[in-house]
Amino acid sequence: MTRLFTAPPTAPLDQLDSPALLVYPDTIDANIDAVLALTATPTGNCLRAHIKTVKCQEIAALAIQKGIRKFKCSTIAEAELLGRAGAPDVLLNMQLSAVKAQRFAQVRRAFGQTTFASLIDNVPSAQLLSDLFADAPLNVYIDVNVGMDRTGIAPANVPTLIEAVKDMPGIRVVGLHGYDGHLRDTDPAARQAKTDAIYAQMQPLQELAAEQFGRTITLVMGGSPSFRFYAGKPDVECSPGTFFLWDAGYGSSFPDLPFQSAAFILTRILSIVDEQTLCFDLGSKAVAADPPLPRVVFPQLDEYEVVRQSEEHLNVRVPDSAVYQVGQAFLAIPMHVCPTVNLYERVIPVVDGRPGEPWRIVARDRMITM
Repeated sequence: MTRLFTAPPTAPLDQLDSPALLVYPDTIDANIDAVLALTATPTGNCLRAHIKTVKCQEIAALAIQKGIRKFKCSTIAEAELLGRAGAPDVLLNMQLSAVKAQRFAQVRRAFGQTTFASLIDNVPSAQLLSDLFADAPLNVYIDVNVGMDRTGIAPANVPTLIEAVKDMPGIRVVGLHGYDGHLRDTDPAARQAKTDAIYAQMQPLQELAAEQFGRTITLVMGGSPSFRFYAGKPDVECSPGTFFLWDAGYGSSFPDLPFQSAAFILTRILSIVDEQTLCFDLGSKAVAADPPLPRVVFPQLDEYEVVRQSEEHLNVRVPDSAVYQVGQAFLAIPMHVCPTVNLYERVIPVVDGRPGEPWRIVARDRMITM
């Protein structure tokens, strides 16, 4: 693999144990500025930032400080984190079981300054929420399957669901949600053509819902690869999340986007196996293992090939292992940063090359307090 990325110097990090996940607040700050620029509209901003990548109250607080007011999350713990951070508006993009709905109700009661919402894609789930929130109706978004085939009601069946739920007293339909995580075209023109087709499918449903419910209906659309193609459309909110930290996977696939890697794994050479093989302390318990190898990029290595990974070890082939030393430190960029963050109890912020006090990845826990 040849060099495509850059990394900060490792010298000031000598006292840190490895593997460790480092984050660079200045780069996070710049990434937030970049996403806000891409989602600016004549009337304000259409960003609903997804917190699933960072799961960290300090980064959520930074986003709020930078002016982000609307958020999306995937777990009850993330919803609680956002409530604790003082987020004004939070959409939990997960259809709730009875147990999770009870927990969500607790979070909603605990953080009255935050407007919470959730998803529905069927009548029984809608009825469950309507019954639970009868005394204080809950905002909900209808989850629409726009082609990913993960969750959501088929677009053709949305009118029937609208009719079935429009008089339920404990829910208030305020929008439609459509996640297009299947759109991975590296060519921006191809990506835009597909997002345009999805919007063309969703926009008539938005109009129908607005007519049936007698209110403005918001579309929540787009992950990191696609969100900019929805930005600026009427009553649309964009919900990327990876932009906070970025990663080598998206950095390689979507060079049209202006984000920079803000998360690096500090790793060291454990062993020099032979004339061309190094072993790093960077196993599958330290970096997301859902992508195929190489799973990381080493910006400080000119030529290398990741050849093997086990739970605690990563073997890398290089032209000449004699130029390296056991204990030598390197920074690696994960291919998939979101589940990588979830592997760490804390991240270490690095400012002006110096590590600071760790930030807890508090929402990696399935339950914080509720």
